[in-house]
Amino acid sequence: MRELNEVWEDLNRCDAAVLELLMQRLGYIAEIIEYKKEHGLPVFQPEQEKVRYENLIAAIGDHAYSNELLRIFKQIEEESKCVRSKSLFHYNIAFIGFMGSGKSTVSKYLKDMLAMKEVDVDSMIVQEQKMLIKDIFEKYGEEYFRNCESNAIISLQSCRQTIISCGGGAVIREENVRNLKKSSRIVLLTASPETTLERVKESDERPILNGNMNVEFIKELMAKRAGYYQKAADVIVETDHKSVRQICEELIASLIQFEKKAKQ
Repeated sequence: MRELNEVWEDLNRCDAAVLELLMQRLGYIAEIIEYKKEHGLPVFQPEQEKVRYENLIAAIGDHAYSNELLRIFKQIEEESKCVRSKSLFHYNIAFIGFMGSGKSTVSKYLKDMLAMKEVDVDSMIVQEQKMLIKDIFEKYGEEYFRNCESNAIISLQSCRQTIISCGGGAVIREENVRNLKKSSRIVLLTASPETTLERVKESDERPILNGNMNVEFIKELMAKRAGYYQKAADVIVETDHKSVRQICEELIASLIQFEKKAKQ
């Protein structure tokens, strides 16, 4: 059996080698993202990730510490996602749009794929007020809710690389738009009235639609808000008949183009 100090020396050398390789690996991730940005290639490639994972499983085989190795590599992959998001965005992404436009679904997908932080303004209000949105409307009225919404948006100005999902009426107040733009790029997600109704018809948490769950009312309300949405948006993405992955790829590509134009 070797002396303990010899083993410690080998372990230290191993740590140094692992650290060097990890720094190289994360640098390669950033390089890949820069290449994809420059050439307009898709950021998400789950098929390739699946192949890499299968190769990893095969390489580990029946090693005595196979479970531990897999957990380590999963954590490495999670940190690699953070590098991707840092390479893509130095700002927050604030989603706006009519209820049912896909804000929550798209936010969750981006959060999982890029290991970004995610906040939902309505959820913040529910947590702070300790009651559901519909109950806030019933007890205090819409103006009170809008004040809560404005305060929540102000509190998010110090965040970075965070996905912010805003309520459907958030940008009606110009001050909310100004405060969002201080640290965020605003992405408008759109959907047709028919698609919107299909997405929200089973929900009882849309106080503005209570008793008005029909295409005509949704169309009228969309028309009233359209000007606010268009004026606030840096990027607009239609969500009808698209997968969440397609929507995310399109919005990332649009944000990259927006940044390029802003620098010209």
